[in-house]
Amino acid sequence: MKKLTDKAAEPALRAEYDFSRGVRGKYAQRYAQGTNGVVLEADVAKLFPNAGAVNNSLRALGGINRRQNKVLAGK
Repeated sequence: MKKLTDKAAEPALRAEYDFSRGVRGKYAQRYAQGTNGVVLEADVAKLFPNAGAVNNSLRALGGINRRQNKVLAGK
């Protein structure tokens, strides 16, 4: 059995944190949709200026892959 103490527990949050106007679940729907985060290695990241460039390159690669699979399936 634990010993009882007379010390009052310190508040979990500091006084300057004000959540009185907070909205519960404000971003829950967006979070539920999910995201796919991918970490690029440094040498690969240097090849692309931004996320859009990565996405465009992957879409192009996907198109090449689909065409190649169609050619191979036709043989």
